[in-house]
Amino acid sequence: MTVASTPALEADRQYLIALIQDEAVFHGDFTLSSGKKATYYVDMRKLTLDHRAAPAIGRIMLDLVRDVDGIVAVGGLTLGADPIANAVMHESARTPRPLDAFVVRKEPKDHGRGRQVEGADVAGKRVVVLEDTSTTGQSALKAVEALRREGAEPVAVAVIVDRKTGAQAAVEAEGLQWLAAIDLDDLGLEPQ
Repeated sequence: MTVASTPALEADRQYLIALIQDEAVFHGDFTLSSGKKATYYVDMRKLTLDHRAAPAIGRIMLDLVRDVDGIVAVGGLTLGADPIANAVMHESARTPRPLDAFVVRKEPKDHGRGRQVEGADVAGKRVVVLEDTSTTGQSALKAVEALRREGAEPVAVAVIVDRKTGAQAAVEAEGLQWLAAIDLDDLGLEPQ
């Protein structure tokens, strides 16, 4: 279990955990993006795009990545990472070490500059990949692969909710640091 670095940030984290439990955990039969079946679904987009949760998410995730040395930007695979990256970027603007944001498209554009990574220039820079939830880690690793092709140095993957179903091992096998703000124990859920 992760604990935030200050009592105020831990209060934000506990507030977010309560919001997730009350409004973002749905029970039923679901197929996850990984193709795995589950009896519950954690719909973090419901909260990453919510005015009550987004500021806390920005503060919590910024706190989570604060000790990752030399990073200059955060982002990940569109759509899940986009609001998280924006929340972190806005929160970091209040600090001595502001971070930029980037978006990794699922495929390179077929027009314009043909880019797959939009936003901050990541070539030659240390970055962190963000995710809302992670089951297998494959979405984050797809973003990592695109970032490496752009010349970036992804050094960590940071998720809001770790489903504890193998993502950490997959990410660490790629030589990346794994960071999670909330896990299933925090939410009173079992891994599936």
